[in-house]
Amino acid sequence: MEEVELIRVGHDDKPVLAQLVQLYRYDFASIRGYELDDDAMIPYRHLDRYFDEPHREACFIRHRGKLAGFTMTSALDGDVRSVSEFFVVRHHRRQGVGRRAARAMFLRHPGWWMLQFDAANEEAAAFWPAVVAALAADTVVSRPKPETSAYPGTELNFEVRV
Repeated sequence: MEEVELIRVGHDDKPVLAQLVQLYRYDFASIRGYELDDDAMIPYRHLDRYFDEPHREACFIRHRGKLAGFTMTSALDGDVRSVSEFFVVRHHRRQGVGRRAARAMFLRHPGWWMLQFDAANEEAAAFWPAVVAALAADTVVSRPKPETSAYPGTELNFEVRV
């Protein structure tokens, strides 16, 4: 068993992914101001797309066999892949799980990548530039997120080679 591995999410695992997404959204509530709906949920309207659209992929992160989070990526125009969502549950943080999971995620799809993170997400601002710099084949292009973005932050563009 690998210390950290990614397992593609199947249709039967959709309820588990949906529950993890709630934990992720709850973590983001303090950054983005998310509110609970009347069912005590924080809606995530894109979940079904990861089961219906072939250019999207969701994977569970397992750490020493235990469920530790998830990755969600999608192929964009021009053979660029995007990190849509990335989440490691708190119990598995600060152990290198996120770094190893990110590496595995990028190596699943070598080529050009784009990821964005919010300026208010201090953990992401510390995590992503270091992880990407260690894995990028060449220069990492860092720029502000587009002005059309709902939340200010940073966009990283880079290439990953096997």
